[in-house]
Amino acid sequence: MIDQAEKLRKIMEEKEKKGKTKIITVASGKGGVGKTNFAVNLAIAYAQYGKNVLVMDADLGLANVNVILGIIPKYNLYHVVKRKKMMKEIVLDTKYGIKIIAGASGFSELANLPDEEREYFIESLVDLNFADIIIIDTGAGVSNNVLSFIVASDETIIVTTPETTAITDAYGIIKSIYALDKDIVIKLVINKCKNIPEGKKVAERIINIAFQFLSIKVENLGYIMEDEIVEKAVKMQKPFISLNPKSKASLSIYHIVSQLEHINNTEGKGIYGFIKKFFNYSKVE
Repeated sequence: MIDQAEKLRKIMEEKEKKGKTKIITVASGKGGVGKTNFAVNLAIAYAQYGKNVLVMDADLGLANVNVILGIIPKYNLYHVVKRKKMMKEIVLDTKYGIKIIAGASGFSELANLPDEEREYFIESLVDLNFADIIIIDTGAGVSNNVLSFIVASDETIIVTTPETTAITDAYGIIKSIYALDKDIVIKLVINKCKNIPEGKKVAERIINIAFQFLSIKVENLGYIMEDEIVEKAVKMQKPFISLNPKSKASLSIYHIVSQLEHINNTEGKGIYGFIKKFFNYSKVE
């Protein structure tokens, strides 16, 4: 067992490049807040700034990154876990300048894989070190999978809306994160805002409650304006940032990328660091 662990460590270290990949996990307390749409459009904005970007659909229940992009994948994460494909074999190029890995249903927890499947998954995951940025779109809510990705990532972005239930669930996932790692800095995005004052009010409410009751730092990353182009883009199965780069929603995405890169830019720990934290968390659980 020690020999196998050492073998995996050497494989990962040999494949790890000097310019380390940054991993950003996008999560939400509930479904329907626009999390996946945000993740995909954020990725495209990054790509337009010259980054090599990969989006991994880690929603094992309702995978839909490919749906937003109008792509029908032949292979997905299920084929990797079941040792039918390597991770690099299921990476799909898109016409929007980003690559994606399609999600899958059929198994419940990546973090709780049997040893043999886990080792294969780890070896496959290291092959993604070609990317400058990996954006992980998790399932909605609080599950072991979601928390594993959050704990292991370089950046955590929680997406919510001004709706009361969405605000409550956003606080719920923040509370769950705090219970695992009190040092994680959570970034907050308020989606579907009628105007900036509304977005600011919602963000301040969540930030203040999190600080008052949990003493956890939550940063306001920005707002995405309510925009008819978003619904239109979803129906057309196209990203709204490509359909209309000058729309209110698109400009909001560009602003958020600017915030991420210039105000509080953190160096990525790379794929190797991500893997260690991801599976260390699962062992604790």
